[in-house]
Amino acid sequence: MSKVWFVTGSSRGLGRSFVEAALSRGDQVAAAARTTASLDELVAAHGEAVFPLELDVTDKGAVFKSVKRAKKQFGRLDVIVNNAGWAQVGAVEELAEQDLRDQLETNLFGALWVIQAALPHLREQRSGHIIQLSSAAGLMAMPLSGAYSASKWALEALNESLAHEIADFGIRVTVVEPGGFATRSGKNPDPLNNGHLSEPDPVYDGLRRRVAAFAGNQPAGDPAAAAQALLKIVDSDTPPLRVLFGQGFYPMLQQVYADRLKTWADWQDLSAEAHGNPDPEDR
Repeated sequence: MSKVWFVTGSSRGLGRSFVEAALSRGDQVAAAARTTASLDELVAAHGEAVFPLELDVTDKGAVFKSVKRAKKQFGRLDVIVNNAGWAQVGAVEELAEQDLRDQLETNLFGALWVIQAALPHLREQRSGHIIQLSSAAGLMAMPLSGAYSASKWALEALNESLAHEIADFGIRVTVVEPGGFATRSGKNPDPLNNGHLSEPDPVYDGLRRRVAAFAGNQPAGDPAAAAQALLKIVDSDTPPLRVLFGQGFYPMLQQVYADRLKTWADWQDLSAEAHGNPDPEDR
């Protein structure tokens, strides 16, 4: 049975690949983007299977209207893909207040509005699958990504809670955590050129060069392959809560989690000391 998708950030990158993969197998897609002109080629190729929606996810009212229009257009919603987002790049000391607020408005609150707009329809159906695009940066924080990682770590927690809350309604949640993908010019995106840069402080110039060199050495994944992998997830009877897309960060994440467990174990005596020995009568 074909599925109906609602995808934000459909104009380019992974979002565009997800839309194209769904359409190529006969699914229907409400494709949301900041400008619908970017979707003209899809409409020309797939006709009424594509419902283009002009949407800025930071506009809560517009999000609710767009989801309602998509449901009216296709009669149901099966897969909600929260893909819209961008990366603020800068050291924590360099972040202006507005830098962080803008990052959270899109990456966190925008995703929240889509979830809240879609849930009443999915609950009524007693079915549906919410796909949240996170990042490897949602599992480990790297230099110059404090704002971006903060938004993705928040999404990880939000969607984990959500998964527990809506399981009884037959709705599933999967958090997709991509590494680097060749979404522009066939290359792995350079975070210092493709992100939104905070006002740079020269004291971090050396760090910026090291981060750029590291990013350039990471293997770039194929967005079309990622889209095919996502199809397998939405078709699965037992989809994962979390899944990594790409290979580059898996060994690093293994070490990060091993280090965390070791640190907690090494400091267990102090953890117990911090708990104290309260008097049972005071409990």
